[in-house]
Amino acid sequence: MSRIPLIAGNWKMHKTVAEAESLVRDLVPRVEGLEKVEVAVCPPATALHVVGQALAGSVVELGAQDVFWAEQGAFTGMISPVMLKELGCKYAIVGHSERRGRFGKPDESLGEAARVFGDTDASVNLKVKAALGHELIPIMCVGEMLAERDEGRTDAVVTRQIEVGLEGVSAEQAAGMVIAYEPVWAIGTGRACGAEEANRVIGLIRKTIRGKFCEEVGDRIRIQYGGSVTDKNAHELLSQPELDGALVGGASLEVCRFALIVQAASVIAKEVSK
Repeated sequence: MSRIPLIAGNWKMHKTVAEAESLVRDLVPRVEGLEKVEVAVCPPATALHVVGQALAGSVVELGAQDVFWAEQGAFTGMISPVMLKELGCKYAIVGHSERRGRFGKPDESLGEAARVFGDTDASVNLKVKAALGHELIPIMCVGEMLAERDEGRTDAVVTRQIEVGLEGVSAEQAAGMVIAYEPVWAIGTGRACGAEEANRVIGLIRKTIRGKFCEEVGDRIRIQYGGSVTDKNAHELLSQPELDGALVGGASLEVCRFALIVQAASVIAKEVSK
């Protein structure tokens, strides 16, 4: 089955409102007309409104970097799915490796953010269901720490994250989601997972989803790779048969580099569809 790859840019805590608007106005004409690829950008919450206005009517979709599970309430600093939907978001990243907590488990690959925010498999599941309940498409991130990989527990960790993250999600909902395999040790380190290994783990994720739901859901769901994706390694990664795009961090902050990644995805997808 041919799945349209999604190239999503996660800007993290970068770009003022003015910088964000300038970036997308430069990006849109560079990706207009590219076939068989979907593009999204996930700016900081402060820039969602302006970026959404700049993207209106374009081929680039808007996404958020996180979502809370309640519609409203005494949750200082949180942003609800209702608010994100009103701003025009189509996607919401959930459970990014920089937000998943690993308290009490020192790891050289664990960034400062994950030591602060502490998202768990259970809270990720709540966020996934909240997003789906308000017609947002979750980009649910999974991935192991360096210590877990060195201990040979990659498959067990990723399988658990999938099982818990999708608990209570219907087959039809799951089929429309996006999963991003993001090994923690590859986030922002410049050390990307090897293309063949990324393909293997994503194949495992797809197999797990088939087992949890059915063959059709496993065939339909899009599974990206994320972790030090650049314009230099994009073609090799995106050429892998199990990969359905990429969640791009640092390279998405530079228009030329991000556009090259989108172009690579388009070229590969057209070749596969012949």
